[in-house]
Amino acid sequence: MKEIWIIAKRELKSYFDSLSAYILITVFLGLTGFFTWLYGSDIFFIGQATLQPFFSIAYWTLFFFIPALTMKMIAEEKKSGTMELLLTKPVSDFQVVTGKFLAVLLLVIIALAFSLPYYITVSLIGPVDHGAVILGYFGMILMSMTFISIGIFASSITNNQIVAFLLSLFIGVFFLIIFDVLSANFTGGLGLFFNYLSLSPHYESIARGVIDSKDLIYFLSITTLGLFLAKTVLSKRNIVE
Repeated sequence: MKEIWIIAKRELKSYFDSLSAYILITVFLGLTGFFTWLYGSDIFFIGQATLQPFFSIAYWTLFFFIPALTMKMIAEEKKSGTMELLLTKPVSDFQVVTGKFLAVLLLVIIALAFSLPYYITVSLIGPVDHGAVILGYFGMILMSMTFISIGIFASSITNNQIVAFLLSLFIGVFFLIIFDVLSANFTGGLGLFFNYLSLSPHYESIARGVIDSKDLIYFLSITTLGLFLAKTVLSKRNIVE
């Protein structure tokens, strides 16, 4: 656990040293704040004290931001040769992958934490469903875990950051859109199968205030699978070398 935390701190520090963390947080708060308070189905338009507009835009914002954060995690180190140096140290492939995963997750949590003033402001405007807000944030974290694991896997199979970014988006689109479309066009067991693979129903269930074990299993399973595949790619590369 100590090695994982050391790697996570190293990666998190690199984000803040390169200003990418500040840019992410600023753009994230700017986009979500604009659509939450000023444009479209904002709080004043729907006339309710709710953070639903924030969660709706944050859902898509994180979908694009997370691949941008994960694309360099392994691809850049492979290209620069620092991955070989890292793997010569007394750390396992699992610890490397998990440490990088934790760093991105912490950065996303920090970005979400900076949106808490939205929650405070909304609660001052009128009665707000605090349980729904808390679970909305919880759902955001679970969704982020899924996309981070996918992004790290995409970064592990290439040394090109742009390819990693596009591949992460491509895989993410299946879970966010395509499986949902397929479930609507198939009936019976196949339709239920595609519906279970779709991320949206699981996130929406939690965002509505319902914590179901099948939703938790879904997010944790996809996250674990993505990290396992990334570890496997690194392990095979080490064997080949």
